[in-house]
Amino acid sequence: MPNLKDLRTRISSVKSTQKITSAMKMVAASKLRRAQQAAERGRPYAERMDRMLGELVGALPTLDGAPRLLGGTGSDQVHLLVVMTADRGLCGGFNSNIVRAARHRIDDLRANGKTVKIFCVGRKAKAALKFDHGNMIVESLENMTRTGATFEGAHEIGRRLRDMFDNGQFDVCTLLYNRFQSAISQVVTAQQLVPFPVPETVDEDRKLSLLKPVHILEPTEEQLLGALLPRNLTVQVFRALLESFASEQGARMTAMDNATRNAGDMINGLTLTYNRTRQAYITKELIEIISGAEAL
Repeated sequence: MPNLKDLRTRISSVKSTQKITSAMKMVAASKLRRAQQAAERGRPYAERMDRMLGELVGALPTLDGAPRLLGGTGSDQVHLLVVMTADRGLCGGFNSNIVRAARHRIDDLRANGKTVKIFCVGRKAKAALKFDHGNMIVESLENMTRTGATFEGAHEIGRRLRDMFDNGQFDVCTLLYNRFQSAISQVVTAQQLVPFPVPETVDEDRKLSLLKPVHILEPTEEQLLGALLPRNLTVQVFRALLESFASEQGARMTAMDNATRNAGDMINGLTLTYNRTRQAYITKELIEIISGAEAL
């Protein structure tokens, strides 16, 4: 039979945990609204930037002499994976989903004979990958979204990526992050950053170029691309930070809501067990008193 004191202690402990999870849920909910608005406002700019660069690429007669961020190194042997997670846990499957997708991608690339390097953005990415892929981690940044996504953080990540690319440390760079859909749904997204992915319609655009109006650009397309591609890299990273931060808050709010509900169910179950145990003790004592009185 359970000890009444142990049951009271456990009920008190679960109630304290429930207060913490409820507070964390409210904090995440308050952050989620602003983070969701920021992510939704950042999407049109990033998408339009991508589309504009695609149109500029379509206007080029050939990719010969194009900037390296567009033309690449001519090889795809060395792949850099930018794995973007949170710095804290208690957010359901938010971090584990990204790490699982990163491991699958690493295994696929290595199976094809590619060399893989990892750039961790977020403490949880490094903590999860350092055990089985620690030798592949070449860069790591923390606290990029601890107080919210900022353009300064995206600029720092973009600068490091450009420096690594200029130094020949990788040929292809892919970003893995959670794209926000709703508070209960986040989609693991893989986006190629370097070289800039040429849209599939570029070849068709070149075939139909005679049917399109002629645009005279000053400066030339190559010069515009040389200036815009580094900015686009930062913009796409900033978008990923916004999406990741909103996804983190949504996942944490949902996880803490479930934890609060589960704590309530556990409290109800423990209270019922406590009352039954207490009643059993009282009944036992009454039986002993009555038996003693009858013996006299």
